[in-house]
Amino acid sequence: MADPRFLLVRLGSMGDVIHALPAASALRDTFPGARIDWAVDPKWARLLEGNPDVTEVIPADRKSASGVAATILKMRAAKYTCAIDFQALYKSALLAFASGAPRRVGFQSSYAREGLASLLYTDRLNPRGGHKVDHNLTLAESAGAKKLPARFPIAIRPEDEERVERELSAHALEDFYVLNPGGGWLSKCWPARRYGELHRVLAERYGWRGVVTFGPGEEGLARQVVRAAGDPAPAAILLGLGPLMALMRRAKFVVSADTGPLHLAAALDTPVAGLFGPTDPVRNGPYSADASRHVVLRNPQNCETTYRRGKTWSPAMLSIGVPQVVEAIARRWGKDS
Repeated sequence: MADPRFLLVRLGSMGDVIHALPAASALRDTFPGARIDWAVDPKWARLLEGNPDVTEVIPADRKSASGVAATILKMRAAKYTCAIDFQALYKSALLAFASGAPRRVGFQSSYAREGLASLLYTDRLNPRGGHKVDHNLTLAESAGAKKLPARFPIAIRPEDEERVERELSAHALEDFYVLNPGGGWLSKCWPARRYGELHRVLAERYGWRGVVTFGPGEEGLARQVVRAAGDPAPAAILLGLGPLMALMRRAKFVVSADTGPLHLAAALDTPVAGLFGPTDPVRNGPYSADASRHVVLRNPQNCETTYRRGKTWSPAMLSIGVPQVVEAIARRWGKDS
């Protein structure tokens, strides 16, 4: 019997691509000779480069009609036997459909963000388990994968390690932690001023210095953190995705809201202090076989669980005070100072 040929579709974003990695690993472990290709937004393709579970990364160019046509032609030429759409949006479901795969696995309309996308699947499933990783594994297992422990193969290039080493040396940093103040939705974020205050307290109590990570367009956010921290100031370093991966792997721990860098750190087995408000950490928290490795802060009495992309500060996030975060960090990592 011929080996299966899988197309995985998860175009973005960072955390969501990371949460689908164990599904690819389960398919590879179950079908060692299978072709397993992954269609992803070019912005996030670096997360998949060097992944031994993926045969080919297909950057899904959707900026032009010619780019879309080239992507579809490439997929059709592969003659996939099964396409699995982890994203459940019209754009991802259409891509799976356009691949020509006779079997297309996805989520039921009641779970999908864009419910009618499920009409393009041949197999529609309700997810099992609490976490997004478990939900994605539900689809992989429906396609024949064995139920196996989650793996997150993320390859870091030597040149990215070297870039991070230069940046840390320039800021006289060896032992450090990371503050990540950004996030896709304002309602999931914690104020930059509080990250700065947190840095000031940890510097006074333990002598720790942090690195502020930020992306393009978030320079003002990083400056707010640095101003609020005072002296000694954290080092604010703008990094691309590859060097960010290298930095996260070296960090003592990472403080972040529910956003991509938090999930990147957890996947790299770096401890995380996750700040959660409207989104539920049972579903979206740092994923690990050892729950004690991470710290999750959420004040349930102030929370309405929602995944709406809010454009204002969430009362649930604002209810998390700096002393609460300091105390949680002290209990988990203070003894290591």
